[in-house]
Amino acid sequence: MRYNPPIFIQKGFLVGMFRLILTVAVLVGSLWGAVTPKKVPVLCYHRFSSGDLDSMSIKTHVFGEQMEWLKTNGYTVIPLDTAMQYMEGKIKSIPAKSVVITVDDGHKSVYSDMAPIVKKYKIPVTLFIYPSAISNAKYAMTWEQLTELETTKLFHVESHTYWHPNFKHEKKKLSSEEYAKFVDKQLGGAKKKLEEHMGHEVKYLAWVFGIYDDALLIDAKKTGYAMAFTIDRKHASSGDNAMALGRYMVISKHTIKDFERMVDGTEDRMPAAKKEVVK
Repeated sequence: MRYNPPIFIQKGFLVGMFRLILTVAVLVGSLWGAVTPKKVPVLCYHRFSSGDLDSMSIKTHVFGEQMEWLKTNGYTVIPLDTAMQYMEGKIKSIPAKSVVITVDDGHKSVYSDMAPIVKKYKIPVTLFIYPSAISNAKYAMTWEQLTELETTKLFHVESHTYWHPNFKHEKKKLSSEEYAKFVDKQLGGAKKKLEEHMGHEVKYLAWVFGIYDDALLIDAKKTGYAMAFTIDRKHASSGDNAMALGRYMVISKHTIKDFERMVDGTEDRMPAAKKEVVK
């Protein structure tokens, strides 16, 4: 004769199994979230020109074609700060095909050549600026021009150190004490100067020449930067050190197919040994 357990035992077993399955599902979901970093492609430009080009420049009309390509192919250019808040979990979602645009140095061609295209497409741009050049070097913008650009609500100024140094060279030349003061000037001094002129918090940093080491990453965080960016050719990822997030430098030799590989993740997925070196 087959034994049939009381109905309350059967129900208890089912409830227990349901709870077990639910617990496992939650744990798997948590683990999946932990191992699946949030990624956003961040582009890096320097100078724009309708004439002769140097190694860091891009034809102005080519930049316009790239922006048109993004629009045609359903990409949304979002502010750097929005992307970083998403990576930190402060914003739940961003458009599926999001991309960030940054420009290093503060060259005057940003004002004369790039800005009209930015205004045409109404896209947000982050300018990583080293303040020693502003209203000083012939090739650079003025503080008035930077303020004018920020007034459009399309441009936002962040830090590119104080005077664009090569940290490796300076570390070799200076004593430990001198180098510590030098680093403080480049990181803290730049942040303070930019905040004084622009009237807002400066919380992002772009490493000059993409040069950084473990000590500099710690110094940047201590100085008050929330995140910092390299020119390592990969998406900015929540799985990476927040003080060494990837960007793609875009220069004149890049075709629209190269550009597509940057923003669609193809280059990000390449083994490091096969990636292009652009520095």
